[in-house]
Amino acid sequence: MSEIRNLALACRDAAQVMFALDSDTKRKLLRDMADALEAQCDIILAANAHDLQEAHAKGIQGAMLDRLKLDQPRVAGIATAVREIAALPDPVGLVTRRETRPNGLEVERVRIPLGVIAMIYEARPNVTADAAALCLMAGNAVILRGGSEAIHSNVAIANVLRDVLEHHDIPSAALTLIEDLRRETMVELLQLSDIVDLAIPRGGEGLIRFVAEHARVPVIKHYKGVCHLFVDASADEALALNLLVDGKTSRPGVCNALETLLIHRDIAASFLPQAVRALEERGVELRGCERSRAIAPGMRAATDDDYAAEFLDLILAVRVVDDLGAGIGHIQRFGSDHTEVIVTRDHEAARRFIQAIRSAVVMVNASSRFSDGGELGLGAEIGISTTRLHAYGPMGAEALTVERFVVRGEGQTRHPASRLEGG
Repeated sequence: MSEIRNLALACRDAAQVMFALDSDTKRKLLRDMADALEAQCDIILAANAHDLQEAHAKGIQGAMLDRLKLDQPRVAGIATAVREIAALPDPVGLVTRRETRPNGLEVERVRIPLGVIAMIYEARPNVTADAAALCLMAGNAVILRGGSEAIHSNVAIANVLRDVLEHHDIPSAALTLIEDLRRETMVELLQLSDIVDLAIPRGGEGLIRFVAEHARVPVIKHYKGVCHLFVDASADEALALNLLVDGKTSRPGVCNALETLLIHRDIAASFLPQAVRALEERGVELRGCERSRAIAPGMRAATDDDYAAEFLDLILAVRVVDDLGAGIGHIQRFGSDHTEVIVTRDHEAARRFIQAIRSAVVMVNASSRFSDGGELGLGAEIGISTTRLHAYGPMGAEALTVERFVVRGEGQTRHPASRLEGG
């Protein structure tokens, strides 16, 4: 039997232990994990420094390097996220619906853990703690397989969390970190359909497509975040400008950053020059359509590839459109079902936008950067699903459970004639 299968089997056994834990025990476990992360911050940062040194030697820079880097405030933020998860309502055992059937049967729908979750991710060491905390709070066990860029950070964080599990007399296999980073090992993990209940890849489009193509287990996918800001004719221009600057420049290397600006033609002449000035002051490269370039000639010409791109950088595609319908049509063609924003004072325009756009998150007069599990009240997120399965959008602890039916009766049978009669 292979090592990866042995690890997965041990994780499955640990999942049975997690399933039986009550809410108070899980909350205490997570709070102790948060305390341990802060107490062991120096060890985690030393491991992260090793990863950063190797990343610099490999020429890694930009968004990838930013995702990899930890410092004391970021470690404190990870611990805070774990505490927020601990404070959330426990989804396990939640009765989502109850009814009594005409024959007297009482039918409930009750949330239970998924079981064993395989989390596959790239250079985001914070995911090690976030994913573990969310899975454990939802009564699951988790197999973590991070990227080579963050291996030392991931091992340090996982060791801290596993020590807390053992202190609580919970098998440390409930949080299993795969340190063998060969691709064939990942493929083997993804094909353990008799053990792994769900795989969640989190990273670049290439990683997610690799997981989807090789998995024999269900996969929650999120290929990329091509997020749009549509400035309607009725928009408050100052408000729109603030949302644009925040959405594009506050952290351009994340999936909820803006990638395309769409502007109603009736407001373009007044709004676009302000936008260009504010964005160029912050180092943003603009690529626009002919109408946009007529107003702001310094832009590069945009192509369809630009409108379909997740830049993850200080680059923004711009298009002036005839009306709301044209803006919606552009998003329907180039969007990735992640997050879309409309800026408008017209309630009917907002309603039409919400109704027409099927993306996982739709926002009215709010920054795309709020498309995040922590910001939307989930404590943290294990990922953002753009796959329409049991979960869609940012996934917190509840999305790591499923509903089952619990039926209570008093001897009812479906076929009355099958009842035994006394002799």
